[in-house]
Amino acid sequence: MNDLLAIPCVLMRGGTSKGPFFLASDLPADASERDKILLSVMGSGHPLQIDGIGGGNPVTSKVAIVGPATIRGADVDYLFAQVRVDQQIVDTSPNCGNMLAAVGPFAIEAGLVPARGETTLVRIHNVNTGKMIEADVPTPNGNVSYLGEAAIDGVPGSAAPIALTFMDAAGARTGQLFPTGKPIDSIDGVAVTCIDCAMPMMLVEAGAIGAIGFETAVQLNADKTLLDRLERLRIAAGERMGLGDVRSQVTPKPVLISRPKSGGDINVRYFMPHQCHPSLATTGAVGIATACINEGTVASLLVGTRKPPVVLSIEQPSGHLDVKLHERDGKVVAGILRTARRLFEGHVFAKPVTQLGCAA
Repeated sequence: MNDLLAIPCVLMRGGTSKGPFFLASDLPADASERDKILLSVMGSGHPLQIDGIGGGNPVTSKVAIVGPATIRGADVDYLFAQVRVDQQIVDTSPNCGNMLAAVGPFAIEAGLVPARGETTLVRIHNVNTGKMIEADVPTPNGNVSYLGEAAIDGVPGSAAPIALTFMDAAGARTGQLFPTGKPIDSIDGVAVTCIDCAMPMMLVEAGAIGAIGFETAVQLNADKTLLDRLERLRIAAGERMGLGDVRSQVTPKPVLISRPKSGGDINVRYFMPHQCHPSLATTGAVGIATACINEGTVASLLVGTRKPPVVLSIEQPSGHLDVKLHERDGKVVAGILRTARRLFEGHVFAKPVTQLGCAA
């Protein structure tokens, strides 16, 4: 009854992130038109995303697009989009493991996957990386359960547990675990590890660039000198990793690492890439843990090389995130416990494509 475009949408929290979930069939097939719609929906280009449903922060400016599987062995396709808050940019190069936690429940309730017993296994093909992830979703009595006793740091209260298993996450973007061909590189005199496992990242010891490693996210976000230096290192790392000019991309993600102080195995500050994450990306946790089990990385040199099967506890600004690494069929797989919640369903309104400018 108005001149806006109404699109079916479900707002969901996945892990420590939040954003709208769409069926692929409800969005334009053309990527350029789709991205214009997403920018309009989220209100990007304004720090508060005041003209959209984005939350003014990278962890609340994310989109999940889910549809029937296009590859054998998968139940659904999942395309993740990181929609920039301050710029008219949609980046579909990375995966997001936190939003991933809500893909299984969304797919079941959307009728893409039938509930099977008390727990339903949903095999998810991440379109961004071409990788497979398994999600175990609680479905007692054939219905998705969101209520439970599982708690994750960074989210208040408790919810039903969703177990994610990342299958062969190495080389998610570049096809290689260490895209530069070695576990350590020197960039501007700083030792870094360029790793591509679930998410392309650049790991650097906090002390090497003048940080302590235990600063709050707010403190780090206010340190323009440190952010500028981290960005220069990230841009150089992106070139060495074969990602080209990454100024308009969110990968590789820069990560500060340091020794733990609260009973964990390693302490981290993860950037997205220009703001410090208030907790830790799930995909980031997989890559960091993998760096710890490979000799010669800045992580393993700092905390000692760990060998699977092992559970690595990663300290982050909101607490801890545990990653279980073990071997399956000769490959290392990573397991992480997350939770999710359905928040709102209905229609989101966008300006018609003909009224929108170009999306980057």
